[in-house]
Amino acid sequence: MSKKKAKAQVNEFDETLAASRSFYEKNKKTILYGVGSVLFIVIAALLIHQFYITPRNNRANESIFRAEQAFLDGNYEKALNGEGESMGFLAVIDEYGSTKAGNIACLYAAKCYAATEKYQEAIDMLEKFDGCGDALISPAAIALKGNCYAELGQNEKAAELLVEAAKEADNNTVSPTCLLQAGQLYVALGQKDKALDCYNQIKTKYQQNSVFYEIDKYIEQAQ
Repeated sequence: MSKKKAKAQVNEFDETLAASRSFYEKNKKTILYGVGSVLFIVIAALLIHQFYITPRNNRANESIFRAEQAFLDGNYEKALNGEGESMGFLAVIDEYGSTKAGNIACLYAAKCYAATEKYQEAIDMLEKFDGCGDALISPAAIALKGNCYAELGQNEKAAELLVEAAKEADNNTVSPTCLLQAGQLYVALGQKDKALDCYNQIKTKYQQNSVFYEIDKYIEQAQ
C-alpha cells in the first residue's frame, strides 16, 4: 500500500515517536493512521505495565512478561507466538483469558497484528478485549480499531469509532488526535459537515493540545 509520511502532530507525549509515524495513502485516504494508534498504544503499554501487570503476582503475570518485552522491542511475531518456553500473547489469552492479564494480552495482540498489517485479525482481537475502565487505555483500543477499519477501506466505520474514542477519553491528550483523524476521514467521504463538527470540537474544547494551533487550516479545507 503506497503511503506518504504523515505530518507529525507533536504533543508532550509523542515527541519521541516521530520516527514511528505512519504514512498517508497517496491521493486517497487523508488520515493520520499510526500517529494516534502508536501514541495511544505506547501510552497504554506503559500504563498496563505499571497498573495492571506489575501488581499481579501470579502465573499469568509471569507468562505475559516476556511477551510484553518482545512487544516493546518491536518483535511482534515473537510477542504473539512466543519462543521456546516463553509464551506469547496468543498462548496467554488461551490459558489465562479470564484474568486481567489475559484481557490485556488481547490489546497487545491486536496491536501486534495491526503493526504487521493484519488488520482484520487485529479487529477480531479487539472484539475480545473487555476494556479496563482507564481514561487512556480504553479509548486507545477503540481508536486502534478505528485505524484498522480505515486501513481496510471502511472509512465511515473508522470515523465513527474515532469519534467514540474521543468522546470516551474527553481529554487534551487523546481526543484532539482522534477528532482530527475522524475529520480527515469524513472529508475523504465527502461528509464535510461531520468533518467540521470534529474540527470545531477541537477548537472549542481542546485548546491545550498542539493540534489546536493548526485546526483553522483543516476547517478552511473542509468548508
